[in-house]
Amino acid sequence: MSETSRVAFGGRRAVPPNNSNAAEDDLPTLEPQGVVPRGINLQEFLNVTSVHLFKERWDTNKVDHHTDKYENNKLIVRRGQSFYIQIDFNRPYDPRRDLFRVEYVIGRYPQENKGTYIPVPIVSELQSGKWGAKIVMREDRSVRLSVQSSPECIVGKFRMYVAVWTPYGIIRTSRNPETDTYILFNPWCEDDAVYLDNEKEREEYVLNDIGVIFYGEVNDIKTRSWSYGQFEDGILDTCLYVMDRAQMDLSGRGNPIKVSRVGSAMVNAKDDEGVLVGSWDNIYAYGVPPSAWTGSVDILLEYQSSENPVRYGQCWVFAGVFNTFLRCLGIPARIVTNYFSAHDNDANLQMDIFLEEDGNVNSKLTKDSVWNYHCWNEAWMTRPDLPVGFGGWQAVDSTPQENSDGMYRCGPASVQAIKHGHVCFQFDAPFVFAEVNSDLIYITAKKDGTHVVENVDATHIGKLIVTKQIGGDGMMDITDTYKFQEGQEEERLALETALMYGAKKPLNTEGVMKSRSKVDMDFEVENAVLGKDLKLTITFRNNSHNHYTITAYLSANITFYTGVSKAEFKKETFDVTLEPLSFKKEAVLIQAGEYMGQLLEQASLHFFVTARINETRDVLAKQKSTVLTIPELIIKVRGAQVVGSDMTVTVEFTNPLKETLRNVWIHLDGPGITRPMRKMFREIRPSSTVQWEEVCRPWVSGPRKLIASMSSDSLRHVYGELDVQIQRRPSM
Repeated sequence: MSETSRVAFGGRRAVPPNNSNAAEDDLPTLEPQGVVPRGINLQEFLNVTSVHLFKERWDTNKVDHHTDKYENNKLIVRRGQSFYIQIDFNRPYDPRRDLFRVEYVIGRYPQENKGTYIPVPIVSELQSGKWGAKIVMREDRSVRLSVQSSPECIVGKFRMYVAVWTPYGIIRTSRNPETDTYILFNPWCEDDAVYLDNEKEREEYVLNDIGVIFYGEVNDIKTRSWSYGQFEDGILDTCLYVMDRAQMDLSGRGNPIKVSRVGSAMVNAKDDEGVLVGSWDNIYAYGVPPSAWTGSVDILLEYQSSENPVRYGQCWVFAGVFNTFLRCLGIPARIVTNYFSAHDNDANLQMDIFLEEDGNVNSKLTKDSVWNYHCWNEAWMTRPDLPVGFGGWQAVDSTPQENSDGMYRCGPASVQAIKHGHVCFQFDAPFVFAEVNSDLIYITAKKDGTHVVENVDATHIGKLIVTKQIGGDGMMDITDTYKFQEGQEEERLALETALMYGAKKPLNTEGVMKSRSKVDMDFEVENAVLGKDLKLTITFRNNSHNHYTITAYLSANITFYTGVSKAEFKKETFDVTLEPLSFKKEAVLIQAGEYMGQLLEQASLHFFVTARINETRDVLAKQKSTVLTIPELIIKVRGAQVVGSDMTVTVEFTNPLKETLRNVWIHLDGPGITRPMRKMFREIRPSSTVQWEEVCRPWVSGPRKLIASMSSDSLRHVYGELDVQIQRRPSM
């Protein structure tokens, strides 16, 4: 009894789920129709002797389909666009009496109505949007075909067969892995859901294998390069494996909405044994610290080879790996960074900071956190499931933050819908809207149990949203794609629309800002270098004709970049007297010894200043973060920078601290120049320098990047990079 007929539901035969690209069942090489008369040998009819796919990197198939960068010796094409194959027969093909067709099959239980079995008819003319094969050349015993796939075709690795009809049945070529064909999304095809009409954007968001990630703090933006490596050997197979691990039905793999949603769940390991384990506690035993990764390749290849989640990632690592996944499959994608990103647990558009009556922060009541920055991805696609106008860039986030439909994932959410407050449209738009639009509410928790709203900061959250510029390493401000300018009528309308569609805002904060105090307070933190003292200057300005006395409170904390405090390393209370129409500055010295012992890997210090005007009982509150400047790795090269020639790469680091660094790992990566590698140094003493030399042989020409990172027990987030121009190998 066959496997498919064993189970029946409600009188219907149950077809097992077809959710693995890797699983396969061979089609029969012979399908007799009725009884074949004695003496008839089916092999005497037209027979296929060989199939040629023109799959070399320089062949027209790969060049025209923009797949020539993939390190893969199989044919890789993009859907909705024609490609060439050649079939050799045992005798000349005669169209009047010979009938054959090409077949593409994916998965174990192929069905034509599911798109997993595709019989490709021989046609006189190719029709846009449909599968077809047109004979473009007949020569002796060979036939050359122009094959066109559907722009809605499943994305994955197909098995290819050639079937020949005879009066007594079908003869089919046997399974041949050499003819396997990958079909990808096609941003160059107008009928594809991921079509992007700008060539420079396609080159950046699909073909660029090196990116720039922005992190740090809004007033001190830092950058690091990331090797996406979407064309590296084994990465395409790993991306298909990720969808197999998700048990994603093959019939849905032609839909970029479904593929990006599955990807956002699978790049994190929470609840589905996905690619990366997240860790934000500064303890990275049995794994690699998030800051040590230089790119996605090592992470994805380790995930496939070990079949276990890789340790560890934080938001920019999740975003980097997710970007590789999307670009590798052909979906245009980019990483965006949102500075002062609200992690609003109940998406109520409020970040509540609770204060004690003396102005100190009440950490028990304060549950929401403001991340210094948060990285997510945008993927480009049409949204036929939404009203017209909401296609284009979609926010997708693989950092596990909140549960969405039973899994840790986020998106795709239309960026256009978020901007206009249409948070009713799937998927997860209210959460993303809150990340960029929440208000910061300062509330005094009184001893009698009542809560009083003291201050509202409507401009702190979503202060700046950026991505890498097209064709360069600079920064592109895309804040206005997510939100209107603060105070504009459109901004107010977008908020009202979001509230109408169910975004919660429980506290009425209207009018709180109107009763502003006559005293302003602000403070500046000077740019600080790791291991050095720094100064914080608080300015009080009295705009009235009254005399005021102020009691101020400073809290200095070591924080994770997620805004969660690890430890308070300094607190200070001081009194200030303000004469009418005057200002006064108070300077506070932060000594290196106060923060160095407890520093976290992103070297982020958070300062919170609250002040109470004794005469009016008004509370002033301000918070700022600073990221300490960390020493860099220096990369040098010597020798010919030519494809196929040896060149020496040197990575150098000098320890600027007064303590010995122990268990030091240096990682080196350079797509097209070297595979990712790493080296360990047991210790680096204060002021001493270490050097690491490697001989590399580039295999890709053009502008390339060498990227290095360093991590140790007490110092992390140390980077270095070098732009190199690799020349083509001289022709003989």
